[in-house]
Amino acid sequence: MQKMMNLVVPIHMLAKLVLPVRRRYIKRDREGSHRQIWQDYFAANCTYPPDYFRRRYRMRRELFLRILKDVEAYDAYFVRRKDCIGRLGCSSIQKMTAAIRILAYGFSADHCDEYLKIGESTAIESLKRFCDAVIVLYEGQYLRSPNEHDIARLLREGEERGFPGMLGSLDCMHWVWKNCPTAWHGTHRGHHNKPMLILEAVASRDLWIWHAFFGMAGSHNDVNVLDHSQIFDNFIHGRMPPVNYVVNGHQYTLGYYLADGIYPQWATLIQSIQHPTTVKERLFSQKQEAARKDVERAFGVLQSRWGITQGPVRYWKKDDLCRIMKTCIILHNMIIEDEGGADIESWRPPLDEAVSPPEYTRNPQVLAAHVFSRLRRIRNRETNAMLKVDLMEHLWNHFGDQAI
Repeated sequence: MQKMMNLVVPIHMLAKLVLPVRRRYIKRDREGSHRQIWQDYFAANCTYPPDYFRRRYRMRRELFLRILKDVEAYDAYFVRRKDCIGRLGCSSIQKMTAAIRILAYGFSADHCDEYLKIGESTAIESLKRFCDAVIVLYEGQYLRSPNEHDIARLLREGEERGFPGMLGSLDCMHWVWKNCPTAWHGTHRGHHNKPMLILEAVASRDLWIWHAFFGMAGSHNDVNVLDHSQIFDNFIHGRMPPVNYVVNGHQYTLGYYLADGIYPQWATLIQSIQHPTTVKERLFSQKQEAARKDVERAFGVLQSRWGITQGPVRYWKKDDLCRIMKTCIILHNMIIEDEGGADIESWRPPLDEAVSPPEYTRNPQVLAAHVFSRLRRIRNRETNAMLKVDLMEHLWNHFGDQAI
């Protein structure tokens, strides 16, 4: 009996027992928030006009609704459902608005709570799932390599600007990584003495981004990034459509990109003349540097449109940052197409198009020989020097009256 009495816990000791901590519940007016968003932007007599919608969502309402429909069909997470007590959860408009606002303004997920009535964890989950859906649904169309139709249009644009054979301009952009792990700070520290990640991109005159390679540490320079990127992989492996053009009476079969002085003097990269002395050289440098600003303009529009790419990013995992950057680039290209800035007639080849079969062999020695042969063509310095002279003469013959 005495042993049983010793097992009885005194009343004053019950208060000291560790009780299970319940998760705090905040009763958010999700239904009211959905009605408010609908009345503000989507109703027939909505509060804000279309230009306000485009300014805050970075795109036209028609494009937003198209993406919303596709994302709902792809991921059931965005479909509005009831929770365990029978109450409706956040709508697809609320979740996608939260993702767009985080990308557009670059603020924290908690900032969405006051207007959208959506919790921080839900906003982050919506952002990640939205990025995954956009990449799966649209990467093949809006982040593709140029096909034969695209190359013909790019060559036509380059010819109009005095650069036959130009496929775009190439450069790199740095993105500050605020939450970079401390152990990685040394390898990721960039030119601003902060941890960074690098984006390599190719853009055309309409600011369409044709190539994007992201994720290299900020301590690398542009040449290191070029060595790791896949910008020339299609040509090396024989998958690139043929490029043929004539400059100053000479035939060329390799397209090129305009680049700044840090890049190597390859047949596929044309730089400016650092210290021009003659009138022809000054004209060439002026035209090359003006056309090369296409990629700088594309970076500026990308950063101003999607503020998350402009300021220090707060996420921890590099995979999440890669998905965010890729999503922003895809949406950037979608907006350009939607607003008529890009002449994209058809991204799929017509059914009756004659496509020559690629070279195919199982012999590894033959494959290696082809790869090394194409690499030598890409990195040929003599072709670079000859093409630069021909371009100089071509520009002088067509734009010599504009020389300073």
